[in-house]
Amino acid sequence: MSEALLYEKPVLLNRDVHRHRRIAARSGFAFARGANSLPLACAEFNEACKAYAIVFTRETGGKITPVVMLGLRERENLFVDAQGRWTAGYVPAFVRRYPFVLAELPDRQMGVCIDEAHAGLNETEGEALFDADGRDTPFLTGALDFLNRYQIEHMRTAEFCQRLTGAGLLTPMNAQADLADGSRLLVSDFLVVDEKQLMALPDAKALALFRAGDLHLISLHLASLSNMQRLTDKLVEKKRSMAPAPRPLDPVPDPQPGPG
Repeated sequence: MSEALLYEKPVLLNRDVHRHRRIAARSGFAFARGANSLPLACAEFNEACKAYAIVFTRETGGKITPVVMLGLRERENLFVDAQGRWTAGYVPAFVRRYPFVLAELPDRQMGVCIDEAHAGLNETEGEALFDADGRDTPFLTGALDFLNRYQIEHMRTAEFCQRLTGAGLLTPMNAQADLADGSRLLVSDFLVVDEKQLMALPDAKALALFRAGDLHLISLHLASLSNMQRLTDKLVEKKRSMAPAPRPLDPVPDPQPGPG
């Protein structure tokens, strides 16, 4: 999924331009309502597998990335309700770092960006980004630390995906969801670990994956696929809640009393 779905107006954080800006307390997750999948770091697999299906996707350029599936249709996140609340216990780090994000600059260095379209960005209330002397506040320092840790985990996750690809373990996933109203949704463009290929690995390769901690991550990924049914159930529930209320029947007139 494209970061553009979350970040509408990302700009480099500037000590002068954003000197008096504040971030109001999170008002909800409406900004992620259009994300039907989100990138996931390996460090998140333990918690994410309890609520979401974890699959892999091939980005532009061929890079493989693990993602959590949040919806079965384009631009639909079934884990954000009408009030903008996240309805699962674990919120992916990709969302929690908002409205900040690291971006690669032309000199290949990383720059900190902020989404100026963020509803909580203002100059009167919330956490200040800079103090009266223009120095980073503890709030901003914490946000930058989170971004740096996220970037480290992102690199570790890329290495994990390279090992899966090198071992030939990823295969296209084709699944379908049959809804109660008779409609059918096809799920494709994702990859999953091929269990037959995994079992057929030479002992040396299997041991190398075990030593790297990859077999544990693979197990969590495979176990998480049972959550695909949860997506179908949530879509059925959403369709039911959005269905128009049945029109009340016209009242039946009382029968006229018969002759006494």
